[in-house]
Amino acid sequence: MGAMTPLLRRPDRERGEGERRTRRARAAAGERPASERLVTLIGRPGCHLCDDARRVVAAVCDEVGAAWEERDITRDPELHRLYQEQIPVVLIDGAQHDFWRVDAGRLKRALGA
Repeated sequence: MGAMTPLLRRPDRERGEGERRTRRARAAAGERPASERLVTLIGRPGCHLCDDARRVVAAVCDEVGAAWEERDITRDPELHRLYQEQIPVVLIDGAQHDFWRVDAGRLKRALGA
């Protein structure tokens, strides 16, 4: 029988390895601290999910020391083309992290906090 696919493997926390890694371990893996990361919230005016996401992003970034910015898809045709069906969208250092609903715990973990 071949190796198990990633979908069938147990998550790290079920194997007892824990979810949190030390700063030293993250640094050794090449991960930057939260203070060197940029979170981008992509949304539009009048979007209640965007308002909810803004509160979560602002609170988490303030807590962990990460910078964040907000982009409006109604002012950027390329962002509108890419994300019109997914807003709000959260990017971390330009890579998509979340959309529609933002989970504070997941965002903190992604930022290494």
